[in-house]
Amino acid sequence: MQQSGGHRPLTRYAYNWSMRIAQVAPLAEAVPPKLYGGTERVVSWLTEELVELGHEVTLFASGDSITNAMLEPCSRQALRLASSHRDPMLAYGIALARLAGRAAHFDIVHSHIDWVHIPLLRHLGVPFVTTLHGRLDLPDLNGSFESCFGGARFISISDAQRVPLPHAPWAGTVYHGMPKYLLKPNLSPDGYPAFLGRITPEKGPETAISLARAAGMPLKIAAKVDRADQAYFDCKVRPLIDGKAIEFVGEIPEQQKAAFLGNAAALLFPICWPEPFGLVIIEAMACGTPVIAFRGGSVPELIEDGITGFVVDSYDEAVSAIHRIATIDRRGVRAGFERRFTARRMAEDYLRIYEALAQPNVSQALASAEVRLHRRSGAGLAHTRDTVQPNLAT
Repeated sequence: MQQSGGHRPLTRYAYNWSMRIAQVAPLAEAVPPKLYGGTERVVSWLTEELVELGHEVTLFASGDSITNAMLEPCSRQALRLASSHRDPMLAYGIALARLAGRAAHFDIVHSHIDWVHIPLLRHLGVPFVTTLHGRLDLPDLNGSFESCFGGARFISISDAQRVPLPHAPWAGTVYHGMPKYLLKPNLSPDGYPAFLGRITPEKGPETAISLARAAGMPLKIAAKVDRADQAYFDCKVRPLIDGKAIEFVGEIPEQQKAAFLGNAAALLFPICWPEPFGLVIIEAMACGTPVIAFRGGSVPELIEDGITGFVVDSYDEAVSAIHRIATIDRRGVRAGFERRFTARRMAEDYLRIYEALAQPNVSQALASAEVRLHRRSGAGLAHTRDTVQPNLAT
């Protein structure tokens, strides 16, 4: 494919036509990841859906990524699973150099790598937007947006994520979505509660174990253990695993999630931090599995209390919710997923933002687009204003 000499003009309804879109992914994992990797998984789902909708997409990612888009490899393989310890900044330098060389070809550049690309793309004058996938309650960020990131636009993955930076130049909130039929619902589960994700104190694996024992139910844990959390796992979590009432199955690939989540009576999500999204919540919903989660971060936005799960404020409420999980209709859980969290809905929401960024009056166009996004997704800061941290006393 040849590069063009500049940006082509876009019509008001550009997303109904073929757009030339660059998706810039993190390099820690392949797209999609072989094992754990939430951001890279979402980038894959978005990229494939945009291609399916007829857009010309180029994916800047690790060389072992698999996509129907045009792949621009920026490292031989994903950095986390690489056999040699590569300098990650070298890999990202290569990615930015290749992006700069092709930037004039794209109608929009959509980045998922936080901040490092912003000075370059702002200097090049390329239309771009950045989805922030992590937590933003970091003190160093407060003075950075205006001084370092002026002119950049950001997309949040929940309204709760925005709370620490309410005056940042937000282009919209777009909830994650996954392929509609990637995970199928199971209406006759085996009956165990499940914990899926990453072993770290903020995710609450110890609390999940305690809750399952208090409810008199066996718990299955499928989780990644990072090097940074190995000591925590060895000292705090491993001693609680007996292989019977508490079973640890390790990190599982995508193809095992349907069985693991689908056979679970409920997913336990006992977080104690402001989770920006919680991808495992919608993965469970896709399987028809209700979620029991502590109120915090994005949880009240994602879970329809009493319909797709229970939002709880204390340890005792969580135990009670486990006992009441059979009152949740698993068909209703799956219906909630299909209504709010499909990859098609996610891609269409992003396309509305891409379109708005191409308008002469960007601020007005974004305001209009955000109203439409909230009407479609049911998002709103009203969900997050009164959130409190749960009482984790046992």
